[in-house]
Amino acid sequence: MQKSDILLFNETTAWLLDSQTPSIRYLTMTKLLGKKETDPEAIAARRSISHSDPVKKILEAQNADGSWVQPKHIYSPKYRSSHWTMLLLSELAADPQEGRMRNGSDFMQSWVQGNMPEYLRRTEAGFGCFWGNWLRYQLYCGKSSDTFSGEVIRFVCDDIERKGRCRYNSELPCAWSVARGLYGLALLPESQRDSAVKSAIRAGLHFLLDEHNLNQADYPAEEKPHELWFKLSFPLFYHTDKLFVLRVLKEHQSLDHPNAKKASEWLLEKRGKSGVWHGGSPFASRARPFLAKPDTADRWITLHALDVLT
Repeated sequence: MQKSDILLFNETTAWLLDSQTPSIRYLTMTKLLGKKETDPEAIAARRSISHSDPVKKILEAQNADGSWVQPKHIYSPKYRSSHWTMLLLSELAADPQEGRMRNGSDFMQSWVQGNMPEYLRRTEAGFGCFWGNWLRYQLYCGKSSDTFSGEVIRFVCDDIERKGRCRYNSELPCAWSVARGLYGLALLPESQRDSAVKSAIRAGLHFLLDEHNLNQADYPAEEKPHELWFKLSFPLFYHTDKLFVLRVLKEHQSLDHPNAKKASEWLLEKRGKSGVWHGGSPFASRARPFLAKPDTADRWITLHALDVLT
């Protein structure tokens, strides 16, 4: 790294650390600056996440049973109901041991276990983006050894092996489902990855990087690639863009693939002269008001871009 790049990196991380959002400060320390979670500054930032906005407001809106909005509807309204809220809280680095996070995790497990077990036994059910996201926040909350989580892991692996084919994509292979499935599996401890999990991860990476071109996003679809593929956004709930896929690839240690390298070069070219990446929150009006602030979105996108590129 050249001296000018180091200076730009230092200036950008200082800007991130100046954020009013403790989640951004905490992740900057641990992901970009290499601070351990036991570092006093990292501990202070982590503790402040649940007691500061936006996480504070989100947790305060939780119902007594652990749900958000309406207990009967975990998927709607988008993107404020229980499923989406748990996914968002995990993205915001909310403490997974915090009581309300555990309650939210337990509620989502109970609801899904009571309403959709038969769905998991169908060989071509689809809807892989939901299950990949569900698995992500449940593993984030420590449920890797739970029996029902094991059923979902099996389903996610099978869905990836069949390339995420889904009726919402005209039964074509779906890159969003595959990416979200890999996103969920990324938090499964290495010691708990059996041959089926490892095979699914290889299949998913092969689909994203070898069978298609990530930089062009030429994945199967009836129409041209979705416009979000080529934009920078945070958060994305079931959609994905190139930055999100790069984040997943990093978690699976696959950024050295030639296809991933080209996408990383594209990402680097999107950086502004000040060292900041600019983007948006396309679902802000349907999610949480704080997401609508351009400065907040830019900080999140810059944080994730730097994490990928460094």
